[in-house]
Amino acid sequence: MICPNCEYEYVDGVKVCADCGAELILKEEFEGKLLHPSDWVVIGTFAEIYEAEMLKANLSGAGIDSLFFTKKDRNFPLSGSWETIKILVKKTDADDALEIINDIKNRKPEENTGESTNENE
Repeated sequence: MICPNCEYEYVDGVKVCADCGAELILKEEFEGKLLHPSDWVVIGTFAEIYEAEMLKANLSGAGIDSLFFTKKDRNFPLSGSWETIKILVKKTDADDALEIINDIKNRKPEENTGESTNENE
């Protein structure tokens, strides 16, 4: 048996984690839920961290787990930031995540504020 929160292992017969109080699960069940890099795909690349954080917040609001990965590219001897930020989601959520990204990209600025741009109203 193993605690899904603390990852402490217990002998058979123990049902609750002594540290956090979580209900224990079988070790095999726990290992089946571990994250593997092959389970994730990149759905977008960004130059600015705020763009990645906003997208991550939108995905989270839709119940989609996401990660972002940053890497500075030091191959270019130029000034400025050459950092790239990649957003990753589970393969099973990729289609839904891409739909959200496309909705955001295709939204007109006035749709974001909720204000009308028609002066006659």
